[in-house]
Amino acid sequence: MSSQSVSLIGPGIMGAPMALNLLKGGHRLFAWARRAEATRPLAAAGAEVCSSCAEAAAATDFCVIMVSDTPDVEEVLFSENGVASGARADSVVIVMSTISPEAVRDMAARLTGRKVRLLDAPVSGGDQGAIAGTLSIMVGGDEATFRRALPLFECMGKNIVHVGQTGAGQVAKMCNQILTAQTIIAVAEAFEFARAAGVDCARVREALLGGFAYSRVLELHGQRMLKNDYAPGFKARLHLKDMNIAAVSAEANNVALSGTDAARRVLEQLVADSDGDLDSAAMAKIIRKAATQSR
Repeated sequence: MSSQSVSLIGPGIMGAPMALNLLKGGHRLFAWARRAEATRPLAAAGAEVCSSCAEAAAATDFCVIMVSDTPDVEEVLFSENGVASGARADSVVIVMSTISPEAVRDMAARLTGRKVRLLDAPVSGGDQGAIAGTLSIMVGGDEATFRRALPLFECMGKNIVHVGQTGAGQVAKMCNQILTAQTIIAVAEAFEFARAAGVDCARVREALLGGFAYSRVLELHGQRMLKNDYAPGFKARLHLKDMNIAAVSAEANNVALSGTDAARRVLEQLVADSDGDLDSAAMAKIIRKAATQSR
């Protein structure tokens, strides 16, 4: 694919570096944000700033959406002056937000009536992955549309997998969030066990990194726990949002997920403690509190 016209809706902590990587890939970029200041770095890099989602969509063949939650995607797509009102026939909307699988299927059906295709393509890798262009991208939608959009994904990520039909990308992302949340708890509990036994957690982590228990969560979030440094890469309140989506989707699919429910309760407590803007690795604070109270 040669240079394409791409709009990006929602240049926040993730969307802004993703947009910059699209520019670096040689694509012409149009941007819209609720806050005008969010688009200034993109304008300085060569993007064209639009006054509405509709204007951005009308100028482009691909529209990337990177806003926070299902209602936000619904709003930027279908509100007055939303993407759907301006999108060209045969253009592609790429929802890279993490939202409900059921909702994204409904959105795709509504856009089909306007001859607009939709891919759901949530990401993993945090802000550092977005900056480096090394995100893991999980894509749902038809194969031909995925192939059209692949060169854009290659500007933003490294591990790009077409998981299946519409909604499959969101299901894969829910699996990612379920695994991550429960692994954070496992690492935090392992450290509490080591502390209670009088053993240096840093040395334990070093030993485990070379064995079967290795994980990126142990490597990265384990270090956060040792330093008690929870500056956000991925905020706990957003992780809770995703776990709530997973819980609703699990109920819709008649599957019980006891570990997921337990991890969700830890995130709920973290947010209730006014720590929702910390990185979700701060779940370790709740585990620490419970462990200390039990001693």
